[in-house]
Amino acid sequence: MKVIIQAMQDTLRREKPPRLTALKGLQMEETGDPFKILIGTILSARTRDENTTKVVRKFFERYTTPEEVACADIDEIKKIIHSIGFYNVKANRIKEVAKVLVERHGGRVPSNIDDLLQLPGVGRKTANCVLVYAFDKPAIPVDIHVHRISNRLGLVKTKTPEQTETELMKIVDRSLWTSVNDTFVMYGQNICVPIKPHCSMCNLKNSCSYSISNRKVFAS
Repeated sequence: MKVIIQAMQDTLRREKPPRLTALKGLQMEETGDPFKILIGTILSARTRDENTTKVVRKFFERYTTPEEVACADIDEIKKIIHSIGFYNVKANRIKEVAKVLVERHGGRVPSNIDDLLQLPGVGRKTANCVLVYAFDKPAIPVDIHVHRISNRLGLVKTKTPEQTETELMKIVDRSLWTSVNDTFVMYGQNICVPIKPHCSMCNLKNSCSYSISNRKVFAS
């Protein structure tokens, strides 16, 4: 995996100077503040990074702590985040999560997977993102990019992100877990895109199952 990650990073630097992902940018701006990483991850679901970054910044200009969010007017939250997808659902989820943090965790975000998964609406991807970007703990957050690229490369043969996470944990050295999400997401946004991936640009094209099979199809 170290070779794969390096090849992706080299491709990105050569073809498309990498732009920070929303979560990586938030991690750097907020020095890994766990609450802001958690809320940012919830807001980022099914939303373009550019929009996520704008909305997260606007949100935290108004609210800075779980206590403030827990007491916030839900309509005001919706107004602030209305430009992102599923803003009604996300507004309610954010407020519910903040209440649980205040009532059960003293206003602090848990740093273990079990407690994170007990938060309202928090699944494995979100929980793992918090572990990686807020606490620098080994985890592999698997979103659509990580799932797609892992299958295209032939690293796994899985149907769901959850299955991909399980398989990657078996084959990726634990020391590299925190690097997988950020690198794969940047690659999925710029090179290995969902439709018509830029295989000609990719340093991994000669070992990638998807690229090799497509070349064979076109050659036949």
